[in-house]
Amino acid sequence: MNNRGFSLIELIVVIAIIGALFTLAGIEFNNWIKRYNIEREIKEMYVDLMNTRARAMQRNRTHFITLGTTSYTVYEDTNPAPDGDGTLQTGSDTVITALSKTIQDTINWNGSGNISFDSRGLASPAGSLSLTTTSTPEYDCIVVYYTRLNLGKWSGSSCNAK
Repeated sequence: MNNRGFSLIELIVVIAIIGALFTLAGIEFNNWIKRYNIEREIKEMYVDLMNTRARAMQRNRTHFITLGTTSYTVYEDTNPAPDGDGTLQTGSDTVITALSKTIQDTINWNGSGNISFDSRGLASPAGSLSLTTTSTPEYDCIVVYYTRLNLGKWSGSSCNAK
């Protein structure tokens, strides 16, 4: 007899292999999504920091960034009018809502106090901020130097700028 079909056992084996491949692909996809979300958040934060720095130079006023555990708020030093006094007064300085965000992950800042950019765009204090994660994204931290900002990869104790 010359049968030209599949046996039931062959069909079950093929379905089991396809099921195992779909399971592995689903697990890898979830890990990829986690890495993507961390990178997206840190890159958005980087852009907001750069925009705050540029805004401070453009408007010739000090700008402040206060960091919470899962959010950050950007303030423009407007009190006392017209040019502020160089100190953060959260009740009376202007909040820049377009640059302030809430994120899903925990923010870790190893600098002291809030980040500020003066009218020349210089940051103070220097330090690094990272997001708490168990995945391994390409970028998950930002190094804040006095004169520049760099994205980097957290090594467990410091941010290695790339």
